[in-house]
Amino acid sequence: MNTTKIAFAVFALALALGAPAHGQAVEKKQLTLAVGGKSALYYLPLTICERLGYFKEQGLDVTINDFRGGAQSLQALVGGSVDVVTGAYEHTIRMQAKGQDIKAVIELGRFPGIVVGLRTDKAASYKSAADLKGMKIGVSAPGSSTNFFVMYLMSKAGLKPTDAAYIGVGIGPSAVAAIKKGEIDVLANLDPMITKLEQDGDIKIIADSRTEEGTRAIFGGSNPAAVLYVRQDFIDKNPATVQALVNAFYKTLQWLDKATPEDIAATVPEDYFLGDKALYLAAVRANKPVYSRTGVIPAAGMKSAADMLLAFDDELKGANVDLAKTFDGRFVAKAATGR
Repeated sequence: MNTTKIAFAVFALALALGAPAHGQAVEKKQLTLAVGGKSALYYLPLTICERLGYFKEQGLDVTINDFRGGAQSLQALVGGSVDVVTGAYEHTIRMQAKGQDIKAVIELGRFPGIVVGLRTDKAASYKSAADLKGMKIGVSAPGSSTNFFVMYLMSKAGLKPTDAAYIGVGIGPSAVAAIKKGEIDVLANLDPMITKLEQDGDIKIIADSRTEEGTRAIFGGSNPAAVLYVRQDFIDKNPATVQALVNAFYKTLQWLDKATPEDIAATVPEDYFLGDKALYLAAVRANKPVYSRTGVIPAAGMKSAADMLLAFDDELKGANVDLAKTFDGRFVAKAATGR
């Protein structure tokens, strides 16, 4: 048997035994992963990882539960109905403040990618975020990262969270419809929905965190977005499984770094296009800077996320959160070595 055949036989045996392509056998092969709006570009690494077979390559059988927003994904994790979540990093800070040891194990997005768009018929009178007072603001779900984002903008303008009404519109065609039907005044959401509404002339963008420049203008620096987060007790019981998950996502980030928008469009399901492939390609181009290159959350990013929450979240006032406990970088470090 030649070297190539031997290598293939070892790889096939590893998969059969539930072992990742590199590393020890996983403790839990069948996993349930929660996400809040899988088709949004915020969560593109999850779809790419699934579609390219990277979970299976690591010996994992992952079932994805797609919720309306990130708040429901978090609730599912806390309630024990899912094993892991791809969701916003700031959820780890809020849960640590509540004494629940939930932490990120890889960064998927280094900029939020969240955009706030004002209905065009209201744009003429808009001067600053202070004008959001009294408006109906569409968010993916109350308590989700899109909700946090717009509340932070309001707090910077001297408003309180209670100065506006937040309406859950999901992430997808339902968010587009809410603006087009006039059910909301403002939308805090993600691509490709934002690009569609902008191209259709339905919204004027008033805050954009899809680029480093836009994120810096809002937060003063980087601001981690989507991560893979888990409970500490899951890490303790299933370290090889967590490593396998991180390996799969790390490989995905490397693929995304080199991929063209056309490569990405050829990989995702066609229903992600919202009926318009050219629109989807434009949205991918606008979001290409969002994705993490290293999988590592920098300390400055952790502080930026915490400062955002402290600006409007009364539950965190006085809470002593050790930000080092919100991210376990061991798994990314190992994934980067390829061993």
